[in-house]
Amino acid sequence: MDGAELQDLLRTLLPDEVLLEVATATGFHQRDRKRDALTFLRTMLVSASSPSGGRQADMMRQYFEAGAPRIARGSFYDWFGPPLEKATAELAQIALSFARAQEVDLPGVLGGVRDWRIVDSTTVKLHPALQAVYPGAGDYAAVKVHKTVSVGCGTVVDYHFSPAREHDSTHLTIDESWRGMGLLVDLGYASFERLRRCQEFGVKVVVRLKHNWKPKVTRVARADLKKTFVPGTDLDLFLDDVFLEVGNVIDVDVTLGGDALPMRLVGVLAPAKGHRFYLTNLPRSVGPHSVADLYRVRWEVESSNKLDKSNLRLDEIDAQRPAAVNALLHASMIASVLIGSIVHRHNLAHRPAAGPRNEAPLHHRLVALMVAQCAYRIACAFHLEGEAAAREWEHLAAVIVHVGKDPNWRSKPSILDQLRGWKAPARAKNKLSRRRAL
Repeated sequence: MDGAELQDLLRTLLPDEVLLEVATATGFHQRDRKRDALTFLRTMLVSASSPSGGRQADMMRQYFEAGAPRIARGSFYDWFGPPLEKATAELAQIALSFARAQEVDLPGVLGGVRDWRIVDSTTVKLHPALQAVYPGAGDYAAVKVHKTVSVGCGTVVDYHFSPAREHDSTHLTIDESWRGMGLLVDLGYASFERLRRCQEFGVKVVVRLKHNWKPKVTRVARADLKKTFVPGTDLDLFLDDVFLEVGNVIDVDVTLGGDALPMRLVGVLAPAKGHRFYLTNLPRSVGPHSVADLYRVRWEVESSNKLDKSNLRLDEIDAQRPAAVNALLHASMIASVLIGSIVHRHNLAHRPAAGPRNEAPLHHRLVALMVAQCAYRIACAFHLEGEAAAREWEHLAAVIVHVGKDPNWRSKPSILDQLRGWKAPARAKNKLSRRRAL
């Protein structure tokens, strides 16, 4: 990613005209000579990744450092009200629309769908004063951020909030908008009805088999058997009496529930853990081990949650009013989309056309740390013009890419990197290593 690309990306997500339009439409921009709405909103979104104190206090310091008129602390905190909440919600929709419109990177076994989506939630504890609005599962206040992460775009493409007491499963609806997509979810979202709707709307799905489900085996496509198989055999009985335990792969057709929902069940032997079973409706051109690898890609949402909490300060919401809480939540999620988009655009532009990858991909956390380090310079770069602007954006892009490269991509590639074929060439041994080998 060069300076022009970085400038274009940031101006697309945080342009002056859009910020001002949103601030005016939502009522946040007022005829108040002491409030610079553009500086305030941009500072709020950039400071989401600047861990130097409380979220609101950080924003105040960066806002004043950017040259805005100084006001009393209490007056500054009063700005975190419903107009700001509406403004950040509007900006979040712009960022999400941008993320969803990006080109996907789904080579090999990842293909066959418009995109693979991972759905999960993360819980954020809040000030006790908010327990009536955001009740947690116990005697505390907490909010759940329900996220949809795109595997093809490497970033969040949808999210919403709910009280932490509510179950995750009620916040995922499979409908016509999902047609042609792929879905990766954990057992919290597994249900016969959801699998049925995936079949109805043409959604490819991979999910672990629940222990209390009792599928019936109707056909054996791949398995070592020790006796004659009878269609309709319970899976438990099939594994105990029919399946030959020395086999390491199972691939069978099963039915689930009272209305005999047809699904494909695969089992892959995990070292020291026995067989892991997955339900899917993928064709058999995608083998059992590939199905298991696709499910492992679900870990990308856990990495995204860790990034949002540890680097983008989603877990540091110190506000005591619902509008302020929601505004800060939106700010963290917009920052998450920004980081994901930077990483995706660079990695997509530098993917190898053929053969092994020769350049390290960018790492989300390292990019987030560098963006935080450059936060003030990024805010100032928006006001530069001509050659000065070009030099500054080029410097920012170069340092973000240099520091953001994944140092472990050769020794510890993620399962997603492996499925994309990002396998680094073997390093040539130096002379000392060769002498020691001799």
